[in-house]
Amino acid sequence: MPVTNRKPLRAVLATSVSRGAAALSRATGRGDGSVIGGRLGLIIDPDLLAHLSAGREIALISGTNGKTTTTRLTTAAVGVLGPVATTSYGANMPTGHTSALAKAGDTPYAVLEVDEHYLAQVMAATHPKVIALLNLSRDQLDRAKEVAMMAQLWRDALRDQPVHLVANADDPMVVWAASDQRHPSGAPLTTVTWVAAGQRWHEDSWVCPECGGAISRSGENWSCTSCELHRPSPQWTLDGDAVVAPDGSRHVVALQLPGRVNRANAATALAVAAHFGVRPADALPRLAEVTSIAGRYAQVERDGRAIRLLLAKNPAGWLEAFDMADQAPTLLSINARDPDGLDTSWLFDVDFAPLAGRQVLITGDRAYDLAVRLEVNDVPFQHVSTFAQAIAAAPPGRLEVIANYTAFQDIRAELDRVN
Repeated sequence: MPVTNRKPLRAVLATSVSRGAAALSRATGRGDGSVIGGRLGLIIDPDLLAHLSAGREIALISGTNGKTTTTRLTTAAVGVLGPVATTSYGANMPTGHTSALAKAGDTPYAVLEVDEHYLAQVMAATHPKVIALLNLSRDQLDRAKEVAMMAQLWRDALRDQPVHLVANADDPMVVWAASDQRHPSGAPLTTVTWVAAGQRWHEDSWVCPECGGAISRSGENWSCTSCELHRPSPQWTLDGDAVVAPDGSRHVVALQLPGRVNRANAATALAVAAHFGVRPADALPRLAEVTSIAGRYAQVERDGRAIRLLLAKNPAGWLEAFDMADQAPTLLSINARDPDGLDTSWLFDVDFAPLAGRQVLITGDRAYDLAVRLEVNDVPFQHVSTFAQAIAAAPPGRLEVIANYTAFQDIRAELDRVN
């Protein structure tokens, strides 16, 4: 059913301007319009996001890593029910949400990727049906908050909010943030669906956010050694290539996206969609159709090389990228522009040893920072000044490309902005 909520005249005007500005941006090649449209719309009507959200059932997807992919998979799953408005290009702040909803028109559903710093603001404007909390780890610490501070912000934002959560049972920071929703009577105010989404990167969660005690791990389980914080029993789990639903049914996930982390993202998407009433069996064929997301995981043939693009923005993301990449020549590209964060010292938190034994090429604005880090790991490398030189230096066949945000966009532009 279409949304029929009547909007104030100011909101109608702001929506029209937002759509027009976004379309003009796309037509003139200045961008995809996912920010400028929302920015102008919110200038005209500061409450435009709330007006555009009214009447829709909305899911918010937040976390340090995997937001864009999980948003795309969740959109595909919820799409079983009807048209879904979504943030397609990773525009995960209120301007991007506003632009996406304005562009989509009257859809009954929306799935929005949310920068973890903006969760409270977006939640207040959109009144979501469900929020997915993926993970929390260090990211751009020259301008972002420490992980424990971010967990506290989430915990404060979610406290006393009657919203359903789909949360990662394997991340102590997420579990703590999601576990403080109480009614004044003391009864739980909201329900949480726990997903065994995994946590390969442990370096930001050895200290309990509740009491400061040590986190102890044994296999899949973890617990604080000084208080009651522990891993909850997940309702959704992974079993090889299958997702196991709360009723025990196994659903083989035939994704075109690589790695265990994307099967975990799919499990989260299925859990969110289930709260909308979508059966996993109905959603799975749609998940299998997802091939790449704004260039992530895209595969391009160029000069006899099969190039695959992997985005990695922080230590946890690089760890997952190494897991997804084939044992093949690999190009690493690092920039330190404003969207990336200006401090590259985080490179020393990444173990580059998995790259040993393969041809490694490096490029980007901060390639020499990367060179020093690779020297520490005794990983041989070759510096190339351009992406074209990288292609020429690699033999025919697979070329894996792992890059942080603006470096990724630079390479994506070289490949005609592949999606």
